[in-house]
Amino acid sequence: MRSEDKSKEYNRIKIILAVSNTVLSFTLLIMFVAVGLSDRLERLALSFNGNDYVALILFVVFFGLIINSLLLPVDFYEDYLLEHKYGLSNQNITMWIKERLKSLAVSGAIGIPLILIFYWTLKKFGNLWWLPFGFVTFLFSTLLARILPQVIMPLFYKITPLENDRIKNKIKELFDKAGLKVESVVKFNMSKNTRKANAAFTGLGKTKRILLADTLLDNYTPEQIITVIAHELGHYRKKHIIKNIIIGTVFSFLSFYLAAELYANAVVWFGYDNIYRIAALPLLLICLGFIMIVFTPLTNYISRKFEYEADEYAVETTGYKEDFINTLVSLSEQNLADKDPHPLVEWFFYSHPSLKKRIGYIEKL
Repeated sequence: MRSEDKSKEYNRIKIILAVSNTVLSFTLLIMFVAVGLSDRLERLALSFNGNDYVALILFVVFFGLIINSLLLPVDFYEDYLLEHKYGLSNQNITMWIKERLKSLAVSGAIGIPLILIFYWTLKKFGNLWWLPFGFVTFLFSTLLARILPQVIMPLFYKITPLENDRIKNKIKELFDKAGLKVESVVKFNMSKNTRKANAAFTGLGKTKRILLADTLLDNYTPEQIITVIAHELGHYRKKHIIKNIIIGTVFSFLSFYLAAELYANAVVWFGYDNIYRIAALPLLLICLGFIMIVFTPLTNYISRKFEYEADEYAVETTGYKEDFINTLVSLSEQNLADKDPHPLVEWFFYSHPSLKKRIGYIEKL
């Protein structure tokens, strides 16, 4: 099979699985409430302890176990079997389970306090819960942006200083040209899980870091790697991290407001006597999920715009236009990205422009 056909097939399957997972999730949530399982689970949680907050945590744990167990076959096929089928995964089954359990643990550690705060705002402010909770999510997102590089990332990857002196010198030149001090540039062992390659700019303030995958450092020339670093630096120089936090906060407030309106009506439709009934909370997940789907094309459009800006910065600061194009082509092939997806698919699903459009944009610079 040709490489282009292989990437087309791989991405088509990924999209089918994503849509299937979404439809299945919504169906399970609706059925969970409609057939009375949510009510029974609420009574079970309250039987352990009469406290609403303790019951809420028990409900969330039981509910999460049930839903995740039902979705497990699709998740296992998408995350494990499909990646092995197309030669992208370096994980064995034990590693996959370990990483999944670790993700659940981290999600729980972050999510449970947030759920408790949400439930308090729901009971305290009623239908206006979305307003104070919007401020809470802003604070949480800012905190997560700061601790992600130094606290969360090391739980999943081994973070080590960049040792290649040639690349380090080029990085210094790049930052000097930008009038900045050399920020922390580190590598992480992405190869433990996958053969794909990636890089990212994370953190805020003193926790800012450029993260380079070992799969990138081991397979690309210093000039190509510098173009990737320049692209990530472009996100910083264009203030994309700050902008994303602000945009995310605006969308959070708007999403919570719309969800609160939908949820208040859904509670009545399903016969619950108030909005803070624990058994009714899956309905709020349905409302939020629906609103997120509606907003997805817009948030992806903004993300693609930021990627073009970072690409332009990379070319202007390095002058390595051809190296950057070759890097994008190689990364696309290594990651089995669809170089020219259908316009509707790109419009809805893609947070990055397609390779064809990125190259066209870069060549015009």
